[in-house]
Amino acid sequence: MPADARVILDVGCGDGAFAAGLRQERQRDGCELEIWGLEMDPQAAAQATERLDHVLAGSAEDRATELPGGHFDCIVFNDVLEHLAWPEQLLRALRPALAPGGVVVASIPNVRYFFNVWDLAVRGDWEYHDEGIRDRTHLRFFTRSSIHGLFARAGYRVRRQVGINPTGSWRFRLVNALTLGRLSDMRYLQFACVADPAGEEAR
Repeated sequence: MPADARVILDVGCGDGAFAAGLRQERQRDGCELEIWGLEMDPQAAAQATERLDHVLAGSAEDRATELPGGHFDCIVFNDVLEHLAWPEQLLRALRPALAPGGVVVASIPNVRYFFNVWDLAVRGDWEYHDEGIRDRTHLRFFTRSSIHGLFARAGYRVRRQVGINPTGSWRFRLVNALTLGRLSDMRYLQFACVADPAGEEAR
C-alpha cells in the first residue's frame, strides 16, 4: 500500500476487516484515511458500513459508474480478480475513479505454486476446494507472468510485483536447486503487485 495514499477503494471489501486494520495502522502513523468499499454480498456490505466511510453493495461492475471520478489514490483487490469472469473489464471500468498518480494494488493467487503443480503433475489431482488456489469460486487462474498480461490488457503497467506467503518445503528447495532456480516463482502462494494506468491515452 502506498504510504501517501489517503483515499482508498477496497473492491470486495467483505465485512471491512482489512480496511479497519489498515485504518488503525495508518492512524498510529498520524494519517487519517477515507475508505470506500464495493461488496457483492449484502450481509457483509451491511457489516462493512460500520467500518468504512462509504459502502456500495452489489456487483462491482454495476456500481463502478457511481464512484466519483479521479477520487481514489489507491484501489485494492485482495484476492478478488480471480473470482471474476472478465477481470479486465472491471479494471478498465474503475480506471476513471483513480486520482492522478493513483495505483491499483492487488493480491492474486499463483496457479504455479509448487504444491498446486505437485498435485497435478505427481498426484494427478485437480479437485476444487472451499479455499486456496483451487477455490471452487475461482473463475480465472494466473501466474507471475500472466498477471502482467491481465493488467496490460486493461491498460495498466505493473510497477512492482513481489511473491508472498512462500513455502518452506524441502521438496520445493530440492526441485528448485536441481533446475538451477528456474522454478523460483513456484515458491509463492500469491503475488502482490502495484499497477498504474499506462499513460493518459489509456484512460
